[in-house]
Amino acid sequence: MAIPLEIADARADLEEKVCRPFAEAYARGETPNPCVLCNPAVKFSYLTQYADRIGAALIATGHYARVNDGGLYMGMPENDQSYMLNRITRAQLSRLVLPLGNYRKSQVRALAAALALPAAQKPASMEICFIRDGDHAAWIEKRGAAPPPGDLIYNGSVVGRHGGVHRFTLGQRRGLSFSAGKRVYVSEIRPDTNEVVLADGDGLFAEGLTARDMNWLVDPPDAAFSCRVRVRHSLASYPATAVREENGLVTVSFDEPVRAPTRGQSAVLYDGERLLGGGFIL
Repeated sequence: MAIPLEIADARADLEEKVCRPFAEAYARGETPNPCVLCNPAVKFSYLTQYADRIGAALIATGHYARVNDGGLYMGMPENDQSYMLNRITRAQLSRLVLPLGNYRKSQVRALAAALALPAAQKPASMEICFIRDGDHAAWIEKRGAAPPPGDLIYNGSVVGRHGGVHRFTLGQRRGLSFSAGKRVYVSEIRPDTNEVVLADGDGLFAEGLTARDMNWLVDPPDAAFSCRVRVRHSLASYPATAVREENGLVTVSFDEPVRAPTRGQSAVLYDGERLLGGGFIL
C-alpha cells in the first residue's frame, strides 16, 4: 500500500507499565486487565510520540468504538471495545480516529475478504499478547513472582490446598481441587493469608462498589448522577448511581445487585453510549 512502516521496540515500557503491574496485581489477589493498562501508557503513547515526530495531527487504531466531538462512544453492540479504552487521556482522545467504530466485525471481515487480505479469516484472538498460551499463572510463576500455596476455605473450614492466589479470580469455579457435590465458586481471595474462600454463589452479588484512580473523559460531575456501569469487558452494563468523593474515589450503587465485581478490574461509567470515565475496582 506504499505506506511507510516503522517497528517500535516497546518491550522495556511494556515490562515496566504493563507486565510487572499485571503480575503484582495477581499477587495482591486482584484480576487486572492488561489492555486497559497498555492502551494509554504504551500503545497510544507511542502512537502520539511518533505522530509528533512526523508532523501528523491524528492517530488511528482498529478498536471497535467511536469518537465524536471529543467524546468516546460505544461501537456496534456485538463487538464494542470502548471498555478497553477507558484510561486513555483526553489529549490522546482529541487526536484519535477509529474508522471501524460504525462497523460490525463481520462486515470488516467481509471487506478484508473482498480485498483478498489474509487476515480476513484469522480467528479472533482472546489471548494476552505477552502470554501466548493463555496460562497467566504459569507465566507469573516463571517470573519467580508467584505467591505461595495456601488453604481453600469452605463454610469456615479448611477443605483443601491451592497453588497460589494468582491462580484465582472472583466467581471462578473451574480448577478447584474441592467438590462439595454442587457448584461452588471463589467468593473471596485473601492474599495476606494465602487463603481462597469458596461459597455456593449467593455471596457473589454486590449492591455497589468503590473505584480508585478514576480517569475522566468528561468534566467530572460534582453531584450524584445516574449512569450505566460495566464491571468487566463484556456487553453487560448495569443501571446505577455514582458519586465522586472528595478523596478521588467514586462510589457506585447498583439499582439491582450485580454478580462478582472483581478487585483490579475496571468499573467503566456510561451516559447512554458515551463513556464518562473508568477506575479500578477496590
